[in-house]
Amino acid sequence: MRLRALLETEALGLRLLGGEEELDRTVRGVMTTDLRDPSRYLSGGELVLTGLAWRRNSADSEPFVRILASAGVAGLAAGEAEIGGIPEDLVSACLRNRLPLFAVNEDVAFATITEYVVRQVSGERAGDLAAVVDRHRRLMTSGPAGGGPDVVLDLLTTDLDLRAWVLSPTGRQIAGAGEPLPPGVCAALASEHLAAVRTGRRGPHRISIQGITYSLFPIRGAGRAGAAGARDVRESVLSDWLLAVEADAGDWPAERLDLLQGVTQLIAVERDRRDAARTVRRRLAQEVLELVQTGAAPAEIAARLRVAAPVLLPGLGAAPHWQVVVARVDWDGGDIPGGPVAQSLLEEILVDPGVSGPEPSDRIAVAHAGDEAIALVPLPALAGEGEPDKALHADALLASVREPLAAGLADDGRLTLGVSAAVHSAEGLRGALEEARHARRVAAARPGRVCAAGHHELASHVLLLPFVPDDVRRAFTARLLDPLRDYDRRHRAELIPTLEAFLDCDGSWTRCATRLHLHVNTLRYRVGRIEQLTARDLSRLEDKLDFFLALRMS
Repeated sequence: MRLRALLETEALGLRLLGGEEELDRTVRGVMTTDLRDPSRYLSGGELVLTGLAWRRNSADSEPFVRILASAGVAGLAAGEAEIGGIPEDLVSACLRNRLPLFAVNEDVAFATITEYVVRQVSGERAGDLAAVVDRHRRLMTSGPAGGGPDVVLDLLTTDLDLRAWVLSPTGRQIAGAGEPLPPGVCAALASEHLAAVRTGRRGPHRISIQGITYSLFPIRGAGRAGAAGARDVRESVLSDWLLAVEADAGDWPAERLDLLQGVTQLIAVERDRRDAARTVRRRLAQEVLELVQTGAAPAEIAARLRVAAPVLLPGLGAAPHWQVVVARVDWDGGDIPGGPVAQSLLEEILVDPGVSGPEPSDRIAVAHAGDEAIALVPLPALAGEGEPDKALHADALLASVREPLAAGLADDGRLTLGVSAAVHSAEGLRGALEEARHARRVAAARPGRVCAAGHHELASHVLLLPFVPDDVRRAFTARLLDPLRDYDRRHRAELIPTLEAFLDCDGSWTRCATRLHLHVNTLRYRVGRIEQLTARDLSRLEDKLDFFLALRMS
């Protein structure tokens, strides 16, 4: 039980004098003492009751409190009956040693508090052990085969009153007991889990979000667990599921921790079942993409697509449109194969983040070659129309998963992704594949751990900028922008922001002045200073273009 529960029980007559931030400590027992040094009788976690008979003067409080804090007691409750109040020196000593201090009303006997604590703690322990035994029995007979991870989580709720959820590494909820978690909470939990795994912290990992504590347990597939110790963590960190439990597992007994580890193993069976079901779709994608890359006849590719479409779009027949998505995961040093990791990530990323459960990913076919993964995405048409429904967009794909993935990639990995336009025939797939690969290379030229680019960016200057050599880029931007930066540093003139706004407003004096909250004459003065420092004329298209490119490349 928690200290907070004691404080909220009016019959115990406790009044908090200090240590409010420590009220979530767990009480494992109770002890009454007036010894000056009771350390030999303390094992940690006790609520210590004292009548203050050990205190002769103010100097006695600090040594007594330090002994209790060193022993790891949960809190100290002092009676007011003997001396008519709690001495200030005792309050101060408890604050210094972060020991919660309660005053016990003189009308409440220590025996009342002792009986209450013993009854509560004993009842919780007995209930835990009974639930553990019953839990093992029921899980062995029910298991994921009887209804997937939701069955296991429901049993957790009914047996141990624990709310729990299974999440993907991107923060998508796969299963849960009760109300689904908000997307922001899911992303934060996945991010914390991945960061903890990458830094080698021992689990379960704990995190508090909006005042609620969650404990996070990794779910490793049975097929991967056997070699887990011999493999680099980067090979599985971005594909393993996690179990999030609404509880603080830091003070759980070994029996309950073992139980949760058993739960993760049962859910891992479901994970392996899903991976096995993906084998057919992966093979279909591999066959189609091999035909596309080897220049096979469109009729042959179309025949393979007709076979693939019913598997990927059951009940909907042939897909009128297809998109290609290419992803690559690169690790520093290049000693870890990125293709399988990128394949697992694409199979997760391409699922609608608003859809729960493992099954929606069953409509995605992803192959991998080397460090590159390639997804073949069928797009059903809108009713009565020829245009595809819900075409993929590069930025939207990564918007909800960027934070968790960045935590998993840490400081030695990168994910880059490119998306093609939709094509409506087998003839267009080869072009779509090349388009997606070009878009991924554009994304790779950008800074950041998680980057994406779409087909629409291949028809503008954005395609060219990333491939400008670094020395040319630096020389070009320095020649145009360094004089302005130096002037801004010396005079705080904000010439660079003014230049950006002026170009963004297409050279409109009125719109630019309004955006910057300046008088037009002030804006004209700043632009004149820019032209003077750079020997350029912002009324000329060529000079505007040079400035625009320099700002984009800087």
